[in-house]
Amino acid sequence: MFATTRLICRRIHGTSDVTIPKLSGFSIVSPKYVEVEYANGTKFKFSSEFLRVHSPAADGKVRSIGGDKVISGRRYVGIMSAEPVGNYGVRLVFDDLHRTGIYPWDYFYELGRSKFGLMRSYIKTLQKHHLSREPPPPRRK
Repeated sequence: MFATTRLICRRIHGTSDVTIPKLSGFSIVSPKYVEVEYANGTKFKFSSEFLRVHSPAADGKVRSIGGDKVISGRRYVGIMSAEPVGNYGVRLVFDDLHRTGIYPWDYFYELGRSKFGLMRSYIKTLQKHHLSREPPPPRRK
């Protein structure tokens, strides 16, 4: 999963043969979705879970299991705010307090183009390690 994220980052930083159109719109739809629209009419809708799991931040509360980097239990994570970062992206602040990921507009475009394959890969990785998208049950005191 993170190898794919690194590949997307490499594409963003100049090795892609895809021309990324100019951003024309960005909005948070409820705390659970983000919509990003580009000048060519391409529009992507991302769940907050998808964006949290594919955060470009290095930390991201990742577990390393058998060499795989895995983030689990984020099905119901929400987005609390979006902070502009220059003209090139946005920092998303999630309600699990993750706030270190800066999402360049080009990264959203590449995520959108690969969204279904990335989500499928994420679910397979969770299944492989007997993990879940569901958050763990609360601890009893």
